[in-house]
Amino acid sequence: MIKQLLTTSLILSSFSALSANLTVEEQRIEKANTVIPQVVAAFAKDIAEFEQDWKNLKSYKQATDLLHDYSSQLWLDAKQRITTSKNYDDRELYWARLLSSKVIRTVKPAFALTSAEQNALLTQLENGSRGRTDLAYTQSTNKKILLTGFDPFLLDKNINQSNPSGVAALLLDGQVITYKGITAEINTVMVPVRYEDFDQGIIEALLAPYYALNNVDMIVTVSMGGKEFDLERFPGKRRSVTAPDNANIIYGGTQAAPLIPSLNDRPLPGSEFVEFSLPVEHMLQAQGQFKVNDNHKVITLEKAFEPKSLAQLQGAVAVKGGGGGYLSNEISYRSIRLRDELNSDIPTGHIHTPRIAQFEPDTEAKIVQQIKAMLERSLLAL
Repeated sequence: MIKQLLTTSLILSSFSALSANLTVEEQRIEKANTVIPQVVAAFAKDIAEFEQDWKNLKSYKQATDLLHDYSSQLWLDAKQRITTSKNYDDRELYWARLLSSKVIRTVKPAFALTSAEQNALLTQLENGSRGRTDLAYTQSTNKKILLTGFDPFLLDKNINQSNPSGVAALLLDGQVITYKGITAEINTVMVPVRYEDFDQGIIEALLAPYYALNNVDMIVTVSMGGKEFDLERFPGKRRSVTAPDNANIIYGGTQAAPLIPSLNDRPLPGSEFVEFSLPVEHMLQAQGQFKVNDNHKVITLEKAFEPKSLAQLQGAVAVKGGGGGYLSNEISYRSIRLRDELNSDIPTGHIHTPRIAQFEPDTEAKIVQQIKAMLERSLLAL
């Protein structure tokens, strides 16, 4: 471990004069290395080897080959690490990804790299290390489930924050679950907490092929929420919170003036509210430490209430959907809106997990087990 920490320190110091080139997320690495050095050092050896390989690259083709292998291996290693160690820690992958992007952004390879090529390689790192290149269903199961989790967020408040949804994504990816003789394979993706990625259509690009082909049996988005589990019945269209994203961007929406997000530089289309289609009655039966709620609460410009049907929301302007006015609500809205637009019948919806204070591995283990139980009981309805 001492060797890992020293390696990480060398990586950090080599970039100290280049901080102007770093993203907001990358700039937090220095603080994270002070507060949670063992977390930041988890993949130090891999990152040091990647940096050396990066320096020796002689062509863009070599760079794409390196990023293809390295990014996908980072995802696989993070899954193996969290599974074998049972440390329930999603933070190691998050910081490893940032250390890796920092290499691409600040260390020069042995060939002339254009800005466009650098951006393409950064996207390649994102896709591979988030599980987007590892989405093949390879098991002979009755059903197929796609699940998304989120990065840690609000890191300026708690640099050591974990996210149970990210833990779930790492632990459940590739698992086969069984309930009353029905089997399902789960594939997962980790989603960034950045408004810009959402506005540029990251969710639509990920999910459109599944909705167009109807080739999975359920799509579940997951994020960290309140005190209990909430199944978010009516996601809303607009952003209405002043909380920053991980890039420290505040979108500007408020409860008095909620704002419509973008989709590829145009206003996001769709109605003000949509309705999820998860098998709620089955999911409510998932036993565990936490209560599971069928959450109908919404806030419109006119009032806060709990509609029983989507018809009761006709003509209303969304302030907060069931999932709030932040990206948790928005991933749910975007996925359901896209499902409806493409006339898909894949059950889709959002699970808000109980909130944790920074990092609580015992609690996160129980949260993941209860999510798994919800998915298992859902198989009877798919």
